[in-house]
Amino acid sequence: MSEIIDLGEYLRRRDEGGKPTSTFCLWGAEGERSRFALPLWRAIYLAAGERGGIVWETEGGGAPRPFVVLDLGSDPARIDFEWHSGPGLDPDRVPDVLPGPDGGLAVYLGSEGEKRWFLLLAGGTEGLKEPKGRDREDILFLAGECAGLLFLRGFAAGTS
Repeated sequence: MSEIIDLGEYLRRRDEGGKPTSTFCLWGAEGERSRFALPLWRAIYLAAGERGGIVWETEGGGAPRPFVVLDLGSDPARIDFEWHSGPGLDPDRVPDVLPGPDGGLAVYLGSEGEKRWFLLLAGGTEGLKEPKGRDREDILFLAGECAGLLFLRGFAAGTS
């Protein structure tokens, strides 16, 4: 049985935690990029996070560059992630949910040319909950949706 995404339940859970619930700020989601909003929102919700983004870095590492960011805790959206190199990419563990920035999570989405793409999820001051079981599987599924959008629709090839 599939579930319908219930924004009301999400808002109730956020209220219980004492966090603001009225922010939904998208950055970089113009036109067709808006298709990333729903999988990002769902992944943030599953990890009890505050923001998430599709980001890329060059093979040499460095700070990730935002492509699309959804921030549920700040308007304007916080597009910078504290991260100076992608997590270790063990071919036997890809895809996997890996430790990410600020106590967050990262899922490697793939590469295009010299760019490596990630789904990053970050929490507030408490960080994120580690997804287990069905939540972990769902986050990986949502990362797959994002990878499909990036590579099959050609978004990854058109960035600079």
